[in-house]
Amino acid sequence: MRIYRVFILIFLAAFAVSCGGKKKVVTTKKEAEKRGVISETPRENERVKIIEGQPKLPPVNPRLYTVEDYIRDFSDIAQEEMRLYNIPASITLAQGILESGGGKGDLTMRANNHFGIKCHEWKGAKVYHDDDERGECFRKYKDARYSYRDHSLFLSERKRYAELFDLDKDDYKGWARGLRKAGYATDRRYPDKLISLIERYELYRFDGDVLKRPSPSYTHTPESPESVTYRVRKGDTLYGIAKQHNTTVEDLQRFNNLRDANIAVGQVLVIISPE
Repeated sequence: MRIYRVFILIFLAAFAVSCGGKKKVVTTKKEAEKRGVISETPRENERVKIIEGQPKLPPVNPRLYTVEDYIRDFSDIAQEEMRLYNIPASITLAQGILESGGGKGDLTMRANNHFGIKCHEWKGAKVYHDDDERGECFRKYKDARYSYRDHSLFLSERKRYAELFDLDKDDYKGWARGLRKAGYATDRRYPDKLISLIERYELYRFDGDVLKRPSPSYTHTPESPESVTYRVRKGDTLYGIAKQHNTTVEDLQRFNNLRDANIAVGQVLVIISPE
């Protein structure tokens, strides 16, 4: 009996040694992500590949955030999208500025949604926002760059925009007019607003950089130079500015992230008038 017990002990010891020889490999999330094994969720949608680099978030102090700041922060991203999807960077930036309220709109601040893309068949995070109707569903992104990528996919994967991709890659005027014609916007002045932004801030230079072509040497002066942005003058009131531009105080507050009617001389407001 004693011999039998000794045999059992030897067998158990040998088994323990053999198991200990196979060390369990523990992989952290960071290590796995580097090897491409997992992604913690910036994968907002299965169609959107992981985008590297520092996340792009809403401005810390939106009151001090200018259109020039927006261009600085997002021009590289717009150019990368142009390289990948053949959408002029100037158009992408102009749409981003216009539809995000220069990065200060409520939907942009809450959801990193720069292009007002609604949920449709979206499987990611969502927010609800008053637009054409009350409480409409919009896509929410952890990083603003995913909003830019989703915008590229939105245009490139829908047949109604297919004709736009036959245009020259820096034909921002053709793109601006074609977007409305294809049903992207109902505002009759939408193309003029995009063209005004592109030429006021010389956004076409970003197209030239991608295509390695010289930028246009002309500057177009739009018929309504204040149709997109307005610099506050002495004596202005939010109500007066809204009336002057055929919009509402509520819309001015919404697109410029204003909590009240206080405005300062020199402050630049994004004006988005109804059709």
